[in-house]
Amino acid sequence: MEASRHNERPALIYALLAVLLWSTVATGFKLGLAMMAVEQLLLVGTLISWCVFALFCLLRSGFCVSRQDRVWVPILGFLNPFAYYLLLFAAYDRLPAHVAQPLNYTWAITLALLAVPVLKQTLTWQALIGIVVSYCGVVLLLSGASETSPEPLNRTGIVLALLSTVLWAAYWLINTRCNSNAGAMMFWSFSCAVPMIGLVCAAGPGWPEWNLTNLAYGSWVGLVEMGITFLLWQLALRHTRNVARIGQLIFLSPFLSLLLINQVLGEVISWQAVAGLAVIVAGLVLTQRAQAV
Repeated sequence: MEASRHNERPALIYALLAVLLWSTVATGFKLGLAMMAVEQLLLVGTLISWCVFALFCLLRSGFCVSRQDRVWVPILGFLNPFAYYLLLFAAYDRLPAHVAQPLNYTWAITLALLAVPVLKQTLTWQALIGIVVSYCGVVLLLSGASETSPEPLNRTGIVLALLSTVLWAAYWLINTRCNSNAGAMMFWSFSCAVPMIGLVCAAGPGWPEWNLTNLAYGSWVGLVEMGITFLLWQLALRHTRNVARIGQLIFLSPFLSLLLINQVLGEVISWQAVAGLAVIVAGLVLTQRAQAV
């Protein structure tokens, strides 16, 4: 028993580090968007993340991608980081962080729904109950946030946050078709995305100022949200013998995030918002367990 626990310790450390880092990103998004436009923050963050994946491939995995997977590279780059983060950052720009973050968290529910037509999977009654529970949590979250917000919640922001979950789920569904190393796929897909983001940035708000403040927030996005945290999570899953148990740790992240949002951003978080997030997470757990059976 002691040996087993010792063997699981690296996985637990990697997973907890990933959870702690992920819990900061909602706060980082809002602070970064206060300094830069959506397109500018995405450009700086993507460039930082691209450097991380380039270094990872150089030192660890190599840059090779199979011929079959090369056709997916530009599509993946379009979905993530280009389209997904444009929608997500636009949602954060319009909504309080404690609303945008839980809405985005429902991507796992969207993934379960899209897996039915795309992967020909079936939904059990338990999974359907979990999906309904999660969306009841969304309703509770939005009603609570409406009461504490000085002005009505931006409907466009809500739609953008929910649409982003479709793009993120589609991204992971396509990833199931790829067999090449994940680091190499990320490097080449981000290589395709950088010119797209650059064009949108140049045509819109223009290039960001390359000062230390903007680089710091871009690094927060690029390293924590897009780069190092994904690698830590992959290491955690690779070192554990119990993927399900490690996977449950990810549900700590949104609650830690709410605490940071309240303390750092000063957003007033109602009990309905906390309860709504708890209901969303409960639905996600039900769905995940049902799909694993």
